[in-house]
Amino acid sequence: MAIRPLFIPWPKEKTVITENLQFKWHPGFAVTQKQKSIKSLHDQATSQGYADVLEVSRKSKNKLGRDLSAFNLKIKIGSTDRFITVEAAFQGSKVFESGGPYRDIFGVEGNKAKRDPRLRDSGKLIKFSFNDKDWPLEPKTLFYDWLYLQALKQNPDLSYQLLKFDAFTDIEFNPKKSFNCQARSCALFKSLWVCGNLNECLKDINHYTALMCRHQAPQQKKLFADE
Repeated sequence: MAIRPLFIPWPKEKTVITENLQFKWHPGFAVTQKQKSIKSLHDQATSQGYADVLEVSRKSKNKLGRDLSAFNLKIKIGSTDRFITVEAAFQGSKVFESGGPYRDIFGVEGNKAKRDPRLRDSGKLIKFSFNDKDWPLEPKTLFYDWLYLQALKQNPDLSYQLLKFDAFTDIEFNPKKSFNCQARSCALFKSLWVCGNLNECLKDINHYTALMCRHQAPQQKKLFADE
């Protein structure tokens, strides 16, 4: 058995509810095994009343879910005509005690961006820097969510499609090992879209930051203990 979060938009509070679901895990690195685990997770979500759930990862059976992966979704750099993946933007914006940001990572695709050895060997992470703007480390998902929200706004053909879903998952995300999650960012996008606050958040960083600071503690609906 395993536990993974289900991210549910909560427009009334302009945030996201996290419901941790226990489901049957199918071990193995093959895509087919991952997709079996996704089905098991989504079956559990359906039993909780969520009919339309989107898996957001490269392992998703839904093309939309694969396109929304941070390894595939593109964001524009400043006023240029250059587009890079959200993952490359995130990794290439990290500033450490002894180096960074490493802008050359912007041109790296896939897992190579997050595996750059400089990200491990440059000391303590102190901030993010993107498009001439510095971002703090707290709240922990502040910068990643902002990147992802911007990318979704720049890709309306994808973002409009995700609005029809009730909840979002990412089978690769383990909250014990990471804070940022593309599925959570999708849920936040829908929440802000439905409540009519999305454009203000994307135009006014101070407004966005204040809102995210207000909700920095995860809103959890249920928590099952590990077996």
